Amino acid sequence: MKKVLLVIMIMVLSAVSYAEGRVEKILENKKIRVGTTGDYKPFTYYNGKEYEGYDIEVAKYIASEIGVEVEFVSTTWKNLITDLEKDKFDIAMGGITRRTNRKLKAEISRPYLVFGKCPIVRKVDEKKYKSLEDIDKPGVKVGVNIGGTNEKFAEKNIKSAKIIKYEKNLDVPMAVLKGEVDVMISETPEAIHYANEYKELASPMTENPMTKSQLGYLIPKGEYDMLNLINFILDEMELKGIMDELKAKEIR
Repeated sequence: MKKVLLVIMIMVLSAVSYAEGRVEKILENKKIRVGTTGDYKPFTYYNGKEYEGYDIEVAKYIASEIGVEVEFVSTTWKNLITDLEKDKFDIAMGGITRRTNRKLKAEISRPYLVFGKCPIVRKVDEKKYKSLEDIDKPGVKVGVNIGGTNEKFAEKNIKSAKIIKYEKNLDVPMAVLKGEVDVMISETPEAIHYANEYKELASPMTENPMTKSQLGYLIPKGEYDMLNLINFILDEMELKGIMDELKAKEIR
């Protein structure tokens, strides 16, 4: 019996010692796979040729710090967690809200930005929508993207206005611009971005958003070495002022 137990212990210890963590695999493959939706300016945007945005630059910086290449993998808000669990990428980045339901299924990095829900509206309607009560009225059409926190917020808080859902987040501000919807449920960085990019659009509640949340990056459940590495790099980026430089360049 003792010999059997000894053999089992040796087998277990051997398996543990030879098991590769995610960080080791990334270093071995010389590549980090970053899942991103490519539809959420100013954090992640696919322009038809390549990805750009604040979190894209952070991903490139992380890759350079650990000496590997970065591969961007397309995903959707609806499939974000599922694709992460299926090992389609090593980390998910791109304006992702830190939420309890996500933490139950994945590890989440330290926060790097505080933001809140707010509307994007047409400039001519800027004074018309200054609160949730102004938005949630009969006859008002509210646009949201499917699968994200904007949809969840609308379903929870919009009772009288009509909710119109879009597959792609990029289509919603354009729907406001075209008059298909009156309001887009958005978030402060995105709302400011579109108000700056299109003179016909406005972001009336960025100073007093309807909620407060934080953004972070998703890492597969139980990958604590990976989580610690990402948090360490983010701390260093903040200490060196790199985060502030990127925010000034990309989030405007």
